[in-house]
Amino acid sequence: MSEVVMRGGFGTSVTPVSQFYFQQAFNNVMFGHWKTIADGYGRMVLGYFGRTPVSPDPEIVAIAAEQLGLEPTTADPLEINDADSQKGVKAALSMLKEHGLPETDENVFIVATCKDKGISFLKGEGRIGVRKRDDAAASNVEKGAGGYTVTVNEKDYAVVLNGNKALVNGKSYDISVRAGADVADNTPDNADALQQASDIKAPLPGAIIGIKVNIGDKVESGMTLLLMEAMKMETEIKAPLTGEVASIAVSVGDQVSTGQVLVSIN
Repeated sequence: MSEVVMRGGFGTSVTPVSQFYFQQAFNNVMFGHWKTIADGYGRMVLGYFGRTPVSPDPEIVAIAAEQLGLEPTTADPLEINDADSQKGVKAALSMLKEHGLPETDENVFIVATCKDKGISFLKGEGRIGVRKRDDAAASNVEKGAGGYTVTVNEKDYAVVLNGNKALVNGKSYDISVRAGADVADNTPDNADALQQASDIKAPLPGAIIGIKVNIGDKVESGMTLLLMEAMKMETEIKAPLTGEVASIAVSVGDQVSTGQVLVSIN
């Protein structure tokens, strides 16, 4: 942590810069020294949030520029923001219209500051990231009441089915069952393709706040696939290769752990 603060230019360590420091220190430990530059930290050392009290280490600036595909800048941050068509009142109004939400000043503020997370909140789809135990249901699972033991890849799961709900090891999931194996994903050709797909995994624990692609979409290397929130900061999950989205393993609002598969690309 002390290294990322020092080499990053000693930006004031309050939100959001404290999150920048955490994310970069985490990346340095998990993925190798300066192998993965956190987006916020990288933009900070490149000057996109203004000048830091001390000039950032030139080596780190060069690494950030290469990884983020951005050039260092001395431009006014307000001018940078105003030039970005994805920011500001017009962009917020467009998002509200797209989702059929009232175009009030309050809603404009929420969406302008929180974007996809703000839309989820206004639509009532936001989730509190607190896991709550259902003692009665968990007790049934522990006792095996009305349930099944399902073994997948030599790992056992306690499953209880109840209408359109499935309780798996005490966690509830929405399910839908219909007659006939008519899903294209079950065909042998597609099954082989899925096995050859590249799995994109969560780099850190957090919540999924936006999904930018659909199954079957063609994606280019570097394209944003998902948005995650961790430590109050948004993290873009980008495609590491060009291909086609084979599967999406998460939904908006899901809490994910480090290493969990999010998307597969053929």
